[in-house]
Amino acid sequence: MPASTRKSLRVAVLADSDTRWKWGSLTANRISPTETSNTDIQDSDLRLDGYLLRGRATPTARQLEEVGVRADSLREVTAVEFLRAMERERYDVLVLALVGGAVQAVLHGLAHLWDGREERPVVVTGYVGVVYEKLADGLLLRHGADLVLANSRQDADRFRDVYEGVGADASSVTEVALPFLGGAAYRKNDPYTVVFAAQPSVPESRKDRTYLLDRLIAHARLHPDREVLLKLRSKPGEHTTHIEELPYQKLAQKTDLPANFRLVYGHMGEVLDRTDLLVTISSTAALESLHRRIPTVVLSDLGVRESLGNHHFVGSGCLASWDQLDTGHQPAPDPAWVARQGVAADGSYETAFDEARTRIAALLTGPGLPPLTPYYTPVTAPGYLPGILARHHLAPDGSPLPGAPTADKEPSPVRQIVRRAARGAYRHGVQRVAPVIRRMGEL
Repeated sequence: MPASTRKSLRVAVLADSDTRWKWGSLTANRISPTETSNTDIQDSDLRLDGYLLRGRATPTARQLEEVGVRADSLREVTAVEFLRAMERERYDVLVLALVGGAVQAVLHGLAHLWDGREERPVVVTGYVGVVYEKLADGLLLRHGADLVLANSRQDADRFRDVYEGVGADASSVTEVALPFLGGAAYRKNDPYTVVFAAQPSVPESRKDRTYLLDRLIAHARLHPDREVLLKLRSKPGEHTTHIEELPYQKLAQKTDLPANFRLVYGHMGEVLDRTDLLVTISSTAALESLHRRIPTVVLSDLGVRESLGNHHFVGSGCLASWDQLDTGHQPAPDPAWVARQGVAADGSYETAFDEARTRIAALLTGPGLPPLTPYYTPVTAPGYLPGILARHHLAPDGSPLPGAPTADKEPSPVRQIVRRAARGAYRHGVQRVAPVIRRMGEL
């Protein structure tokens, strides 16, 4: 039955971390031509199947629960196992919510799989948040999808410039907005609540992370009438999109914390419901906060630097230091800057995905989809592409390498135990052994 006559849309999301699963699944709901005004996937006329790419950041059950997005099915796969599933299953839309190299590998794998086939899913990819590093590299690794989503007008302009600058087709670039914006507009809370949104890898050093923790605790002591929350992304042993070698909860273990200071987990939207001041280095949570018109500060204490990502907020009116916050500074975001970031605080958010929905509907009802044609090929990038594909057990032509995993069943109990042990050993090395070796090297 043609996709255009189906009552419900079949969508698959392939993600490699908790944050990318959140972005991918919510994006699937937002861009579906059958999308309703309710953002709950269970209330939309679509079937959503989730695939989690096996790796160091594969989300735990707790992380998936915290994201709060439900799927009709969810399973863990390798890239080759996912391609086998795409050979068996028939979907209308496929969302690749992956790091750039994995997107490129899967695109080549799908191109090989669907060679000569006109009836195939519409392939969509994009970024989970602010794009402040590796712009050209990440974009070219995502080239070849039918739609490359840009979360803001600024990103859409930059994406097109990169593609056109290397002679690649830029027609796939489609402006949308971050799919997880929403929630009630800001209202004052009692008590006044300050939330610091922590990031796994920014900043990296123990010195800088300890400094931020000490300043947050000092702010709580200076303002005993305020509630001060440290919003954490993951628990020790869990991984997110980025590696966290020095979790704040470990740094806080030996510190005498004031009564009005707490460490919290949970859904960011629920935390923002009780936030009067959102503070961060460069987290995407700042955009969520600005969307709801919550006073938002991007810290300048450690400098405004590309390595921190806070350079993205130059011109926003949100940059400030803890010294300024301690004395009562209230940030005033620049309306023009906010408008270019896809924040849509002006109420236009509900129409932000219209273009993507229209384009997908046209592709689904068209005469047939063209072959996937990524910019990188064995001809354009012979010293780069084969290594990217090999990491996912694919040959330069996108076919599975000999010996690649082809199992279509759940791993045996022994295999599951070995996999969990290996992943635990990796995380132990990242969070305990690596910092010790680094400190020894600094002696």
